[in-house]
This record gives sequence, C-alpha cells and structure tokens, in this order.
Amino acid sequence: MLDVALLMTNASQLKAVLEHGPAFKYYIPLIVFIALSLLFQVLVGVLFILMAHKELNYAVNRMKLEKMNNVATVLVFITVVINIFITAFGVQKTGLHLKQ
Repeated sequence: MLDVALLMTNASQLKAVLEHGPAFKYYIPLIVFIALSLLFQVLVGVLFILMAHKELNYAVNRMKLEKMNNVATVLVFITVVINIFITAFGVQKTGLHLKQ
C-alpha cells in the first residue's frame, strides 16, 4: 500500500512540476527524478510479481529469488533517496518558487 501511495504522490508531483513549466528553477532535475522514481517503482512491482510466481521449495528458484529480492531492495533504497531529493527540490504551495 505504501508503494501505491508513493506512486500516486509521484504522479501528483509530476503534474505540479509540469503545470509550473520550464520556468521553474528545478524543472529538469525534478522531471528526471520523478521519472526515475516512477520507473524504479514499476520495476520493483514487476519484481515482486515475478517473485510471487516462483516456487520457493526448489534450490534453483531460491537462488533466483534471493537475487531478485536483493535487486528489489536496492531499487527501493534508491527510490527512497530519489524521493528525498524530490521533496527537497519539489514544488511547494507557498508561492515562493514562482517568478515575480
């Protein structure tokens, strides 16, 4: 459920950045960070689905599942770090980011 909430938040942040347009100071970095975050979230979701379909009782599958789990864990960590930057440079509703 947290992944869905983060996915919705990133979509909302992407919408806000696109609404402010290229005049926004951090437009390009935020677009890149949000796109990477969305991509990594989708990849993690696909990895979770693939892991759910593997049978854990076979040794060969256990090794594959361990590798997939490690990749998913790294992607989740990277996604968290990216979202820290998105929040730090994001569009706040204070109006301070707009050109006067």
